[in-house]
Amino acid sequence: MLKIIKNGEVYAPHYLGKKDVLLAFDKIVAIEDKIDSPQDFVEVEIIDATNKLIIPGLIDSHVHIAGGGGEGSFKTRTPEIQLTDITRGGVTTVVGCLGTDGTTRSMLNLLAKAKGLEEEGISTYIYTGSYQIPVKTATGNIEDDMIMVDKVIGVGEVALSDHRSSQPTVEEFKKLAAAARVGGMLSGKSGKVNIHLGDGERAIAYIEEIVSTTEIPITQFIPTHMNRNEDLFEKAIEHGLKGGIVDLTTSTTAKFLEEGEVKSSKALRKLLEHKVAIENITFSSDGQGSLPVFNDKGEYTGLKVGRVASLYEAVKDAILEEKVQIEKVLQVVTSNPATLLKLPRKGYIKENYDADLVLLNKDSLEIDTVIAMGKTMIEKGEVMIKGTFEA
Repeated sequence: MLKIIKNGEVYAPHYLGKKDVLLAFDKIVAIEDKIDSPQDFVEVEIIDATNKLIIPGLIDSHVHIAGGGGEGSFKTRTPEIQLTDITRGGVTTVVGCLGTDGTTRSMLNLLAKAKGLEEEGISTYIYTGSYQIPVKTATGNIEDDMIMVDKVIGVGEVALSDHRSSQPTVEEFKKLAAAARVGGMLSGKSGKVNIHLGDGERAIAYIEEIVSTTEIPITQFIPTHMNRNEDLFEKAIEHGLKGGIVDLTTSTTAKFLEEGEVKSSKALRKLLEHKVAIENITFSSDGQGSLPVFNDKGEYTGLKVGRVASLYEAVKDAILEEKVQIEKVLQVVTSNPATLLKLPRKGYIKENYDADLVLLNKDSLEIDTVIAMGKTMIEKGEVMIKGTFEA
């Protein structure tokens, strides 16, 4: 019922110094210099965090929790994600989405998987829709999904500038963005549109046109994969300087990097060097999504699978290799997605917030302990609570 984490250095994500943190059930109830244990009255678990950093649980805002892929026919469908694929990477909150396949992967399938993961102990949200416009929804339209389905917080991932997209018109995309915005307003949710960006030359042209010709603000959109290639990344810098959100994908392959993808940790450093506001930058993993390879004719030639664990690997790289300040790096996977997506009680170590915490070894920054909604999921690097179908 009660846990006291003692003697750790707290990044909330901003640095608070050495503190004790008291957890009761699924909430953070106190953060003090010293908290004494009331063991005479109730059972208390003491967690010694000496020589450890305490950070908020990571938020992964783009995960194909029900599986993805299929670009190379049925045999290339990626499987559903399992709980430990998420928790081993320090992630305690995920936002699930569909992808290329909006036929054999349905919104009800996605919603059921989100509910299953939440029953196992982590927090989950989902986007409605997939690559195609008109989007396929659970109830029949975007606004109804946003208002009536508790887990739906926005629309996505909708594909633009990609040969796999449905090649929508600007007008079609504009109406989708408007529906997402109104649905978000009426439901008190973010209503963001998560956009898959491909390698096409149009890049973010649709977003730019909508922002310049309508009243829809630039922050309505979360374009992801913006580190996909050098040209798109240059657009990302311009977009960020205008106040737009820039989402960097952490799952990658050696081949993608050789072909010009900008490593997410390096992209973060460059964005900050160009004075893009840290609050508008996020990392997401594209976990369990397919990483397909196509030849010059657009023909499928191979596939790898995105990993949620890549999210924290990118965090470490940004701190250790790119020398970005730890507080800023933590923001892109904690407070920033929580704020941009209006995720209540997430992304910070604060009183009355959810008890989602990660303990890191101070010297190596390796993950030691993961606590989600007050339950210990990983302890000393070992799985404590396993997924339903795992041994």
